[in-house]
Amino acid sequence: MEKAEEIGRKLGYIFRDAALLETCFTHSSYANEHGGESNERLEFLGDAVLGFLVADELYRTRGVREGEMTALRSRLVSAKPLAEAIRADGLEQYLRVSGSGAGEKAVSSLFEALTAGIYLDGGLEAARAFVRAKLSPEKAAGANYKGELQEYLQARLHETARYVLVSQEGEAHAPRFTVRAEGAGEQALGTGGSVRAAEKDAARSLLELLKERGEERH
Repeated sequence: MEKAEEIGRKLGYIFRDAALLETCFTHSSYANEHGGESNERLEFLGDAVLGFLVADELYRTRGVREGEMTALRSRLVSAKPLAEAIRADGLEQYLRVSGSGAGEKAVSSLFEALTAGIYLDGGLEAARAFVRAKLSPEKAAGANYKGELQEYLQARLHETARYVLVSQEGEAHAPRFTVRAEGAGEQALGTGGSVRAAEKDAARSLLELLKERGEERH
């Protein structure tokens, strides 16, 4: 597929299977006119993979109750945020369509197709990293853990949080970063598919730790 490297940079994932990448970006209108396979089957699989990954992420997020998890999952996997995530990186411009162009449904379905494509090409953890980077639960919840941690430290100790990159693992197309957040004499680790995501995870863990320690002292 043309501009595969450019697309890979925007996705944060480099496809091994070029044909699979092309299928991800092939709308049924284009396939019906020019032949080849459309991304409809990938969309079907991606819907299921995306639903699982979002549910799993929400389950692992402490303090989120069942009712909140249901609402957040519905909000995250609906057409609007999926389309917004695609347009945020300009990925809709690569969608192969015929007719009047890429409508909202075609753009949101592209996210599901890409989730499935990355899952098939690189496995579940690669798909997880993609979903976390593009469609994190904290975006839907409005959470800003790094900002909250900074406010917490400044208000009580006039300190600034520090972040240290501990390690980078995994293959180049699906890296996994570990970052340590430090503050108030405590530290916590976080992981993610990018340094930024790992910093957010570490900030969340450290903030929870500091709040627990604060409650124990009272």
